Amino acid sequence: MFYFIQSDFSGTADAIAFRNNFLRIHDLKTGRRPVHIEQLEIYAALFCLEYRVKPSDIRMELRIYQNDEVLVHEPTAEDISQIMNKIIHCDKLLIEIERG
Repeated sequence: MFYFIQSDFSGTADAIAFRNNFLRIHDLKTGRRPVHIEQLEIYAALFCLEYRVKPSDIRMELRIYQNDEVLVHEPTAEDISQIMNKIIHCDKLLIEIERG
């Protein structure tokens, strides 16, 4: 388990499904603020880290629902791997900082 995941990320996807090596993450946004698909890419990276899934071994579909519109994104394995590497790096830095 990653320190960074436990203490420094917040947010909840409305639906996550993983079947037949296909990860789907859906999120409903009810506010008027602009939406960012990067939030769902982070959820996908965290999923892969938590369940030890290689992004290159699966397909992914991320969807944001807002104001009668649907934003659909299929990230590449490289997109998600880069985010995973950042999370791992930041996790190590936070552990070092906490240890003093």
